[in-house]
Amino acid sequence: MRVAAFFDIDHTLIAADSGILFMRYLLQRGRLKRRDLLRPAYYTLLHRLNRLDINVLFARYTDWVRGQSHDEMQELCTAWFAACVRPAISAPIVAKVEEHRRAGHVVVILSSATNYVAEPLGRELDIRHLLVNRLLVADGRLTGDALRPLCYGDGKRYWAEHFARTEDVDLRQSFFYSDSITDLPALSAVGHPRLVNPDRLLRRHAKRHGWPIVFDGRQSVQALAGREL
Repeated sequence: MRVAAFFDIDHTLIAADSGILFMRYLLQRGRLKRRDLLRPAYYTLLHRLNRLDINVLFARYTDWVRGQSHDEMQELCTAWFAACVRPAISAPIVAKVEEHRRAGHVVVILSSATNYVAEPLGRELDIRHLLVNRLLVADGRLTGDALRPLCYGDGKRYWAEHFARTEDVDLRQSFFYSDSITDLPALSAVGHPRLVNPDRLLRRHAKRHGWPIVFDGRQSVQALAGREL
């Protein structure tokens, strides 16, 4: 069986929150008003407290995208990625991606971000396997729904386990790099959880269970060098 290395996006592969970056990008281009940022800020707080109902959040998000052109959304997100996401890519964690690749491991993005975020990042980092929230399209337009279960919380574990079954991967020998307590189900499913910039709740859990923090933004980049996978 093969070994996989799963990587989250926000605060892991990129040193930022992709949702906030996207909202700011839309605001700068006059597609949002400042008051429209209040609700995303509230959801971000719930996420950090591990109290977010992903179905409620997704319903709000898909109300906004329903009926929009798939091609236009791809074009918008490609421009946004180049302007805002590419500069935020974390060099130390990309080094970890390459380390796993050299070891012959299957590299996978496992994130609650949508395919419109993950696809340009996957191309940039040469990561082919994307386990993310995929928005459904009919007749060239977004339907307002997504492939279920949503890739968040227990849903992330579901998709990681589904991938393991279909790709002959041994999760007990595999790795998952993440920052968030909401990823605890998927982190618990692999034999080698690896924490990157962990939030307060996940840091507390890591101390209790002896999970390694492989990178923290408060450390120097050099502190990551030479550490084992």
